[in-house]
Amino acid sequence: MKNKIPIAICASYALISYAPVSKKEPLPNIVYILADDLGYGDLSCYGQQKFSTPNIDRLAREGMLFTQHYTGCTVSAPSRSCLMTGQHSGHTPVRGNKGWDPEGQWPLPATSFTIAEMLKTKGYTTGAFGKWGLGFIDTEGDPNSQGFDEFYGYNCQSLAHNYYPDHLWHNHEKVLLHNNDNGKAGAYSADLIHKAALEFLETNKNKPFFLFYPTTIPHAELLAKEEYMKMFRGKFNPEKSFKGIDDGPTFRLGPYGSQAEAHAAFAAMITELDDYVGELLAKLTELGLEKNTIVIFASDNGPHLEAGADPDYFNSNGDLKGYKRDMYEGGIRTPMLVSWPSKVKAGSESDHVSAFWDILPTFAEIAGVENPEGIDGISFLPSLLGKKQKQHEYLYWEFHEQGGKIAARMGNWKAVKLNIDKTPQGVTELYNLSTDIGETNNIALSNPEIVKKMEEIMKQAHTPSEIFPFIYETPKK
Repeated sequence: MKNKIPIAICASYALISYAPVSKKEPLPNIVYILADDLGYGDLSCYGQQKFSTPNIDRLAREGMLFTQHYTGCTVSAPSRSCLMTGQHSGHTPVRGNKGWDPEGQWPLPATSFTIAEMLKTKGYTTGAFGKWGLGFIDTEGDPNSQGFDEFYGYNCQSLAHNYYPDHLWHNHEKVLLHNNDNGKAGAYSADLIHKAALEFLETNKNKPFFLFYPTTIPHAELLAKEEYMKMFRGKFNPEKSFKGIDDGPTFRLGPYGSQAEAHAAFAAMITELDDYVGELLAKLTELGLEKNTIVIFASDNGPHLEAGADPDYFNSNGDLKGYKRDMYEGGIRTPMLVSWPSKVKAGSESDHVSAFWDILPTFAEIAGVENPEGIDGISFLPSLLGKKQKQHEYLYWEFHEQGGKIAARMGNWKAVKLNIDKTPQGVTELYNLSTDIGETNNIALSNPEIVKKMEEIMKQAHTPSEIFPFIYETPKK
């Protein structure tokens, strides 16, 4: 299958009013699965050819596939902050992967109002299972302090690089994982997290629930269980496409020592993730919940280049340019699949331009909650139900590493600025995504009025942050 490409978006900004769910109907359960560093082309329903993802593809067959969905940012923590708060990265509190002593990342403040807190006002039980990265235990950003009744997994993103860690967290309890004779923990962490997520479904089957499942797969390090490695070992040969980050041969190739083995590990990990999704869907059916449960699958940013990952070999970006940490489409456009039996038309596709900050208002409309103040998102429930959809005037992203990067999209126009820490008023690149999805032809010089408008958007969308300032905003000592 050819990789999905965007269709020109509708210019209409009309939004109709309707009741999404009858008052007599029970509140739907919500399951949101978030892959880690999974690229736009890493699922077979989006064009992957070297391995298949039949269980995840089932969500597309039974629901809706989005071709123009964007993450909150091009790295984990700010992307997840956008998701949780309904604010883009020019407004959301956490805008980078800033560390926190002794463990974890910079916390969401107590003033943040998250998806979980919102859904709890309607009686939802909430659980998060996987990688958090938005505040250490007992800080304001602790998942239990941000609306989650139960948390199990990695609090810290850095620790989540290791699939055999010495500990995970269950709420405020540090769960020590005993080592085996090889010096590794006795269980693959993704298995433990998956088991806890399934138990959450079982425990809460008789009341509405929100399951947030931010898996660590296929984030580096690339490391798969042997039973999955056997499926792919010897199947892939290294190619000259490899652009891995050069931090030494061990980090470049991960624990396997060869690019062919790293290729096998990548395919094996996504295959295991696909099996997890299949087991989760089977559990919903077993519990009789499948007809009243919304299942969403997405990814936190584009594919990475660490520890043997080779997105060019797997065509992980499809026709898109860039990787994780880039503001080009490959860094921020990712898959999104939504299954909701009897509500979302099976086998449907949407070119609606959406982003992580739209998830909160979408869930709010589904649950019948008024949108909180200060969000940037627009509910895409109309798209799910085949109704007329309000469009964004623009989307905006900022990234506070690698010299500072910002990007904006308005209609089919996409603008990117690099190295803004040194040159905040510097060169703006401009692309027309309707004719140049690969962002190969910078047409800024021939479209000065569009460039001016995009620069105005970039200035308007950014609110300075004391915790995450660009260098040019930092007072000189």
